[in-house]
Amino acid sequence: MKYYLIAGEASGDLHASNLMKALLEEDPAADFRFFGGEKMAAVGGTLVRHYRDLAYMGFIAVAMHLRTILRGMRQCKQDIARWQPDVVILVDYPGFNLSIAKFVKRHTQIPVFYYISPKIWAWKERRIKAIRQNVDELFSILPFEKDFYEGKHHYPIHYVGNPCVDAVAAWAEKRTETPTETPQSRPAIALVPGSRKAEISSNLRLMALAAKQFPDHKTVIAGAPNLPESLYREHLPEGFGAEIVFGKTYDIVASADAALVTSGTATLETALLRTPQAVCYHTRCGRFVRFMQPHFLKVPYISLVNLIAGREVVPELIGDAMNADRCAAELRAILPGGNGRDAMLQGYDEVINRLGPAGASNRAAKEMVATLRKRNAAKS
Repeated sequence: MKYYLIAGEASGDLHASNLMKALLEEDPAADFRFFGGEKMAAVGGTLVRHYRDLAYMGFIAVAMHLRTILRGMRQCKQDIARWQPDVVILVDYPGFNLSIAKFVKRHTQIPVFYYISPKIWAWKERRIKAIRQNVDELFSILPFEKDFYEGKHHYPIHYVGNPCVDAVAAWAEKRTETPTETPQSRPAIALVPGSRKAEISSNLRLMALAAKQFPDHKTVIAGAPNLPESLYREHLPEGFGAEIVFGKTYDIVASADAALVTSGTATLETALLRTPQAVCYHTRCGRFVRFMQPHFLKVPYISLVNLIAGREVVPELIGDAMNADRCAAELRAILPGGNGRDAMLQGYDEVINRLGPAGASNRAAKEMVATLRKRNAAKS
């Protein structure tokens, strides 16, 4: 069968590539055409356009490159109509992908599948209308989304498990087969300040000032492969001898006694690696941001760990609540001997149990191929 996939950023490229590998196992004759990146291209098929040409974040960046984005959207629609795939598979990236879904449903008979659903439970809940109208099957990677879509909006979805579970399991297996880790000379605190320049400039210095209060621990910073070391160094306190390691976030976090983590997927990965953490997200005008949070967010937490648990398992230091002393206090509570460490690890067990076993990509592929074969059989 012919599969047209659309991923609009690095994480989507990764998850879509794993899905493509799983689809090939279910359908060895699978033919892929896609908007995506290097990881998808490595699986095979035709890369129509690289996501970096269209991946703009924030209102100003989008406005400045609107013509490029609209041109890419038009190209995508025309390419789908011309190629006539058996299915269009959308991967996250809702601003672009929901427009594609609307076009496909209005102008073709091609079914639309959505893998890694838009986070409409946090904001823009009105998008449920577009999803209901234009998406035939939605494949979720977060267990609480089942209640949100099916319980609140009466829209049936497939929960297939979470790709982070797969990624951590694969890392653990590889680590067992080829152990490379050397013993730590002294206990470590991991800093995971994000993968975007703005996140690092907002969070790293405060994180480092907190870690500096624990001189018996060395500080290791998980660097994003796409960013230069100089960016990290410029935001560290003068004379602070932190080690910066690129491309080994799982190794850094797993071997640390505790971590300070910028909100995002990394908070869930840190929980799966069973390293106690505090979630940090500093912003300018922090007091205003923290005041406005309940007015524009539909959920009580920002970290996936707490959202999945349905309660506060990890502390969230947001806006002006994120400062060096608060971070240090949270670290003190979760380092070995701290009064919050055991409770957090028990909370991690609860989250891991709710996520379920590894195999999200394989389960999604099985359900997708089975659904398509049923549709095709019904037509003939």
